[in-house]
Formats: sequence, structure tokens, C-alpha cells
Amino acid sequence: MSRALNQDKKYYSISEVAELCKVKAHTLRFWEKEFKDLKPITRKGNRRYYQNDDIELIKQIHSLLYQEGMTIAGAKRNLKSSFQEQRKDGRIQNMLEDLEGLLAEIK
Repeated sequence: MSRALNQDKKYYSISEVAELCKVKAHTLRFWEKEFKDLKPITRKGNRRYYQNDDIELIKQIHSLLYQEGMTIAGAKRNLKSSFQEQRKDGRIQNMLEDLEGLLAEIK
């Protein structure tokens, strides 16, 4: 894939993710409908913001579809439930870190 992820950055726009993962933005929007675990955060104006775990899932989907030649149905079956659990845990951890940071700023 093109650029490396910025470890300090938590949120990426759809155009940044499209460039990182070498797919078009409309493909990402289509994958969001097909792959239930791909759910970027939406904010004001319905803008999508992807996190690192979303990008990892996108890279895995890209690999299954384009490198391994699977169909969408095959890729869905191939995605493991352990990855889904790790993703949920990671997202909760990110939220906790964000909230702790905000609390520290308030104090």
C-alpha cells in the first residue's frame, strides 16, 4: 500500500484512506454496505472518519478480493471472528484514551 499510517493520527478521512489503501472512495462506501464490521465514525455533515483498525480491515478485504481473488461472499466468510473481537476491544480502548485525554485537558 502507498503511504504508511501515521501512528500519532487517530482519524483519517475517506480520501486519505483511499490513497493509503489504493482503492477509490466509492469502493470504500460500497464495502461499508457489504462488510458489517467496516463502520467508520460519522460526524457532522455525514463525513466519514476511519481509525487504524478500520484501515487494517480494509487492507485485509483488499487482499482477499484482489490478491486472493475471492468473491465478496468468500471474503465475508473468510474474515475471522477473532479479528472482530480484537477490533471491538481496540475501538473501546481508543475511546477510553480519548476520554481520558479530554478529562486531563478539563482539569
